[in-house]
Amino acid sequence: MKMSSLFVRTLREDPADAELPSHKLLVRAGYIRRSAPGVYAWLPLGLRVLAKVEAIVREGMAEINAQEVHFSALQPREPYEATGRWADYGPGLFRLKDRRENDYLLAPTHEEAFTLLVKDLYSSYKDLPLALYQIQTKFRDEARPRAGLLRGREFIMKDAYSFDIDDAGLDVSYQAQRDAYERIFQRLGLDYVICAAMAGAMGGSKSEEFLMPCENGEDTFVRSPGGYAANVEAVTTVAPAPIDYSNIQPAQALHTPGTTTIATLVALANEQYPREDRAWTAADTLKNVVVALTHPDGEREVIVIGVPGDRDVDMKRAEASLAPALVEPATEDDLKKHPELVAGYIGPAVLGPNAGEGAVRYLLDPRVVEGTSWITGDNRVDYHVYNLVAGRDFVGDGWVEAAEVRAGDPAPDGSGPLEMARGIEIGHVFQLGRKYADALGLTVLDENGKSRVVTMGSYGLGVSRAVAALVETHHDEHGIVWPIQVAPAHVHLIATGKDQSVFDAAAALASELDAAGIEVLYDDRAKVSAGVKFTDSELIGIPYTAVIGRSFADGVIELRDRATGERVELPADGAAAAVIEKVRAALS
Repeated sequence: MKMSSLFVRTLREDPADAELPSHKLLVRAGYIRRSAPGVYAWLPLGLRVLAKVEAIVREGMAEINAQEVHFSALQPREPYEATGRWADYGPGLFRLKDRRENDYLLAPTHEEAFTLLVKDLYSSYKDLPLALYQIQTKFRDEARPRAGLLRGREFIMKDAYSFDIDDAGLDVSYQAQRDAYERIFQRLGLDYVICAAMAGAMGGSKSEEFLMPCENGEDTFVRSPGGYAANVEAVTTVAPAPIDYSNIQPAQALHTPGTTTIATLVALANEQYPREDRAWTAADTLKNVVVALTHPDGEREVIVIGVPGDRDVDMKRAEASLAPALVEPATEDDLKKHPELVAGYIGPAVLGPNAGEGAVRYLLDPRVVEGTSWITGDNRVDYHVYNLVAGRDFVGDGWVEAAEVRAGDPAPDGSGPLEMARGIEIGHVFQLGRKYADALGLTVLDENGKSRVVTMGSYGLGVSRAVAALVETHHDEHGIVWPIQVAPAHVHLIATGKDQSVFDAAAALASELDAAGIEVLYDDRAKVSAGVKFTDSELIGIPYTAVIGRSFADGVIELRDRATGERVELPADGAAAAVIEKVRAALS
């Protein structure tokens, strides 16, 4: 590749809509170009990186005998309707009609298509186990696509699917895919943590995410000293044991003027109604939070979630628990439809089974166990109830994991206190079970000639997302620093000055390296200053930079390591051999 003819234009300023380092640098360095919000064109340098990532993924799939196929992104409505996902995906699905008014979608994943393909071609247990995959463009209508390749409306994903006769076979297939992911990410140079996760619209009995720890990550996850790790949405609360409430005083409504917040309520309680044993805290209060659910059919439902007053409702956790509904804070219009909900003073008496048929649904945090005593709203302005005991004075319609998770909370498996971290999802594996096979009629005959529903697994890996994830953790203040296994070239060769002999020597070195299988980006631009060339080189981020310039007259070529900043002088006569050895060692 020659810079003089390469289709690339580097930028000195960050794009206006870019917030993350990967977004800024991939655009500035000429790897991608924005076409529309959340939609990007891949330019020559970007495609070279993408192809190398894809090659590593394909090799990883070949190691476990997964076979590659390729489906259309355009899929008919009917299979997705049969599995419920036409509705479950809600507004995140791109829907369209053809000229005959038939419904289609741009597939976010292809479970249905793979299931029907195997159904068409296989009918016996002897055909299983089977693993198929594709690397293909997917589509999701992200509401806020402002993170470049990390949160786009169009993205490239490797999705694999396993098909087995029983659950034992699924366990083997799942582990093989999981192990393959570990090897792939290690080869790509991506750090990862395997976290328990929610299945969401995918369904299934087990789900794990591969998260790359990163401060700019969109996912929050937790881990413990004993090895527990989970996406924050999948963390289960360690609920206390039920408490004997036989000695707790009856519930009592007390005047609490101007206490529409937990902080003002606790302050007034300690001032006017102090405890003898200790001070009141926010954890003694029951906060009732009104949220609105938008169900896949468009129905909007107002519910109330009761959580200890020292915690807030985490909308992402609530949404994961209440999927496929979308969850958001209730609006003023929502509250107007429910005058019984007195803002700042909502209590259980008007909610759920405490109020009878037709009441607003009431879901409780798992910490609100039988016998726990609370200060909470009395459904009248300026009044709260003290000593309101769960199980004695009120109940809920059920429990929900919606309260925020905090550092120091106990791990569900008893392995110690949780610490919080941010990460980027780079892979996700699911044990789907029989959800899709049942819905679409995928069966085979077993060894006894009886029809058996096939059990499935689904395994997604973000290929385009991996490119961005690498940049998030492999960059400095000057630009990208690619790991050599995915870099668009191994060596960035720069000729500086005006002496033709320098350019002739650079061209000769480029030819030698190319003949040895070393990929070279040669900056042969004659009328561009050395400073601009060096700036472009640092921005583009190729692992090694060979400089032929002023010192060439003394028989010296400089080799720079982009990652370490190390510079070494090589004799011009042996430069090609030295560079080849360096690159091959790095690739091994």
